[in-house]
Amino acid sequence: MNRQAVIIGAGFGSLSCAVTLAAKGWKVTVLERQALPGGKLQRVALQGYTFDRGPSTITMPHVFRSLYELAGAEMEDYVQLYELEPRTRNVFADGHVVDLSRDAGFMREQIAAYSPRDAARYAGFMAEAEKLYRLSEKQFLNRLLLSWKEKLSPGLAGDLLRVRPLVTLQSLLKRYFRHPNTLALMGRYATYVGSSPYRSPSIFAMLGHVESALGVYGVKGGTYKLVEGLVALCGRLGVEIITGTEVTGISVVNGAAEGVETTRGFYPAGTVIAGGDVLTVSRLLPPESRRTMGDRRIAGYEPSLSGLVTLAGIRRKYDRLLHHTVFFPREYEPEFTDIFDNRRSPQHPAVYICYSGYSEPEMAPADGSNLFILANAPYVTDDCDWRKEAEVYGRRVMRMLEASGVDGLDQAEVLQRYTPQDIAADTLAHRGAIYGISSNSVRQTFFRPSNQSREVKGLWYVGGTTHPGGGTPVVSLSGRLVGERIADGG
Repeated sequence: MNRQAVIIGAGFGSLSCAVTLAAKGWKVTVLERQALPGGKLQRVALQGYTFDRGPSTITMPHVFRSLYELAGAEMEDYVQLYELEPRTRNVFADGHVVDLSRDAGFMREQIAAYSPRDAARYAGFMAEAEKLYRLSEKQFLNRLLLSWKEKLSPGLAGDLLRVRPLVTLQSLLKRYFRHPNTLALMGRYATYVGSSPYRSPSIFAMLGHVESALGVYGVKGGTYKLVEGLVALCGRLGVEIITGTEVTGISVVNGAAEGVETTRGFYPAGTVIAGGDVLTVSRLLPPESRRTMGDRRIAGYEPSLSGLVTLAGIRRKYDRLLHHTVFFPREYEPEFTDIFDNRRSPQHPAVYICYSGYSEPEMAPADGSNLFILANAPYVTDDCDWRKEAEVYGRRVMRMLEASGVDGLDQAEVLQRYTPQDIAADTLAHRGAIYGISSNSVRQTFFRPSNQSREVKGLWYVGGTTHPGGGTPVVSLSGRLVGERIADGG
């Protein structure tokens, strides 16, 4: 077997796959169209303020640690993580605040301030969340599901029924909680995979256990250090990463991949791993090799939500903010109706702020704050011109933050917006969707596009659009799982 692979893109799935294959003796070349590796995660440094534009809530550190162990390295020699406690501050429209914590007693005390009944049921919910995580870890997160035989195995089928796939996250939450604050607090986990708590399956309640029990982590020097660590590990293993090079086509001869065409010439390889969005990358194939993922099939997938990012560097501090802070609107459901039904910017979105300078003051000037502000947004459609909408929606978000005590942002020294159209242009994410396809249905949650092409021998897919799904650690898992399967002979 020719142990040579070309990987398209240098996001977390691609870098994880590159590490896995190289650690098993493969020659690997990674091709990235952007100037730097990282995919949707990029570092932005302006006027003394340092931002991470992209994923900022890091969980499941064992996923990253396992990649270094696979390569015979210590993660701490490349990147340092620190646990956040409290994990995230949640600010509700009625004035109540819940600082998410590993301390179950502290959580019950905070919830009891507005709902003693919900507080009494918190332990039961957390037990349910842990059960769902254990089932997911056993059957979905750590194994590929390439064939129907694997997908319909008795053990998997039985556990799939145990996670109640037809029960939505919101319906499960209402079995435990009644107050809108608690429902929003736990319902937000659906957005971690770009989806709606009112449509996505109840399996995502497991993220309550992931965050509270397993922890939320900061990364010393910023989240982009995770990318730099994997790039350095790739270098140690002999992986060649070439940036500023766009793949323009996947070459297929007699039904098998033989390499890729790029803006810098042809790169031969009998194994090609596509780390970009499956719905976009499939268009790099010749028409006769696109039966499974043709235009009609692509149109049948609902993209995940996108987002409007505002990077604000301002010469002041905000007492309300922790490293992670979420401000919730009075009603939560209309945000998702706007995004997925009306496909417009929400009138009253939840707003998330990552202020890494809270934990690492050197990320901003001594008297300043580096704020990554994210408001969920619809994926790109012809109905919205983000060159205009960015200003309208951005100002709406600023007004909401001002009403919540995070004011004066119009005086920021740095104010930069990044739209769904920018995401689509920079990363080729289908319709600017952050997480690939949504998990708003059973099919799109548990039966995502396959990691292995049906038409083209030697073509594989990693990333948020394919199994096991979206989110930084889960995308990294997809890269490792695919790398292991390829190295073991497919």
